[in-house]
Amino acid sequence: MTQIIKMLRHTFVMAACVAMMLLNTSCFGDEPKGCEADIETATLHVAYPEQFFFQATDSMKVVFSTDSVISFTVRSDADVSALAPVFTLSQGATVEPASGSMHDFSKGPVLYTVTSQDGKWQRRYSVSVVPTSFTVADTLRFNFEHYELETGTGRQCFYVWHNTLADGTLGNDWSTANDGFRISMSTAKPMEYPSTPLLEGYDGAAVCLMTKDTGPFGKMANKRLAAGNMFLGTFDIRIAMSDHLHATRFGIPFTARPERFTGYYTYEPGPTVQDFYGNPIAGRTDSASVYAVFYRNHDAAGNETVLYGDNILSSELIVAIANMGYVTPTTQWMPWDVKFEYREEVDEKLLEARGYSLAIVFSSSASGGDFIGAIGSRLCIDKVRLITTHEE
Repeated sequence: MTQIIKMLRHTFVMAACVAMMLLNTSCFGDEPKGCEADIETATLHVAYPEQFFFQATDSMKVVFSTDSVISFTVRSDADVSALAPVFTLSQGATVEPASGSMHDFSKGPVLYTVTSQDGKWQRRYSVSVVPTSFTVADTLRFNFEHYELETGTGRQCFYVWHNTLADGTLGNDWSTANDGFRISMSTAKPMEYPSTPLLEGYDGAAVCLMTKDTGPFGKMANKRLAAGNMFLGTFDIRIAMSDHLHATRFGIPFTARPERFTGYYTYEPGPTVQDFYGNPIAGRTDSASVYAVFYRNHDAAGNETVLYGDNILSSELIVAIANMGYVTPTTQWMPWDVKFEYREEVDEKLLEARGYSLAIVFSSSASGGDFIGAIGSRLCIDKVRLITTHEE
């Protein structure tokens, strides 16, 4: 009975500590209550949404705490010259220009400034509406040249990356779990996070992903390491501690048929693989993840779906996978070129209606989602290409 009581006390202390950490993730340091200056959702209301959007669900965007760019993708013939985005804001915050005010998005992004309830904090957002057309063949290029320190928490904690959209503006399609690492290592400097820029990559800047120790808090919560990762999709910090596998939401809507997945990498596994409890696993060498997944983004009932950490390689919605498999360790930049293996035919009408999504995933420890890996494992990625086709 005494042992059971001790276990219950230990569990209670852990839960209390986790709760305190979560309560402090939105505002750090001496920031007062009412410091949030966030757009939480953005919605476009139009007269004929079926002619304007590819899917009805495209009309609303959930905006995460690290986002500073909000982009709506619409049909190529959509009139974007007079639109009035509507925002939900953090409690008490205000936005200028006003929510619901009319703007001409054919001239490019519109900049919005959100001011916190106490008037001491501001965030700036770029909102764009991008008409999208299709090509028969194309190559998407991801060069990782556009990165910056995020400012959503009022502190420049870690780096975020932007991709280039069809109109030349920058998007938020790349995500990492850096925001989760901040919970356990809030004093870490930007270059001490698991996902950081590499100034001298294969050609220009690259991304460096390294498996990191999460310190005393991670040990207490049995989340002892954080793999460096980067993926197309979003990371939901609000559920990162309670349901980490569902905090990673993989994939973005995609309107072409992916054929090949290429790029350059280096990989150095860390010295000792450890299990969930931090114990070394004898005879095991860490491995990395480099793969892409093409899947249907609505279920049979028409509900919008995404893939998570627990089904990104196993969901019945998956149409094709390009998986590098074993990532051979190397300190020299090496190319990869993987063909997509299809499980079913692509529905061209569904493709045109943005009914498919694409996820690209990189991780310095393949089992990092289960907190298994080697601290110090280092995966660097550069010049990623996606070769696609589209039938007119």
